[in-house]
Amino acid sequence: MSGTEAVARLVPLELDGPAGRIESLLQEREGVKYTRVALVCHPHPLYGGTLHNKVTHRVAATLFARDTAVLRFNFRGVGKSEGVHDRGVGELEDARVALDWLRRRHAGASAWAAGFSFGAWVASRLAAAEAVERLIMVAPPVHTHAFEEMRTSPVPKLVVQGSADAVSKPENLESVYPTWAEPKRLEMVEGASHFFDRKLPELAAALERGLS
Repeated sequence: MSGTEAVARLVPLELDGPAGRIESLLQEREGVKYTRVALVCHPHPLYGGTLHNKVTHRVAATLFARDTAVLRFNFRGVGKSEGVHDRGVGELEDARVALDWLRRRHAGASAWAAGFSFGAWVASRLAAAEAVERLIMVAPPVHTHAFEEMRTSPVPKLVVQGSADAVSKPENLESVYPTWAEPKRLEMVEGASHFFDRKLPELAAALERGLS
């Protein structure tokens, strides 16, 4: 049975993290041996970010459609995940646990890391430290977080930015993106706000272009 014919599943999981339970959601097709897996990180927990965020969901759906097993999860203190917000330190450890679980489930598969806003910052540090094969950053918050690892990390980087983003502004990205190590690619979504309101299909198209 091919991946396109196999039954798609959305499986709720509870992983054991350093701060306790990590609420997670696995998207895969039953019985398929995947050659690629992806971890998708959600936006800032203190501003309503969860694994159900619409941008996070669209990134996951786009990757899943490209024959990828995808895991989304809630950072500590969000939803059913235990613990409290840790300003990105503990959140990186949460992501590391989730990625390790995904890699063990699909042994030998290449691993990607993706994230939106705060999640892009977590994913960038995870990718730099864990030999991830590709990194996807949507609206990276370079105005509030240093992406120092991106200056030297050889991981292939895809950055998707909204031209009308008033939070993670394009001009902020333009000042640091040139300093990031190759290989890298920037896809601009014209007219898109931070949350890609009414621009989610354009976000998916930008991801497809960038990954092609």
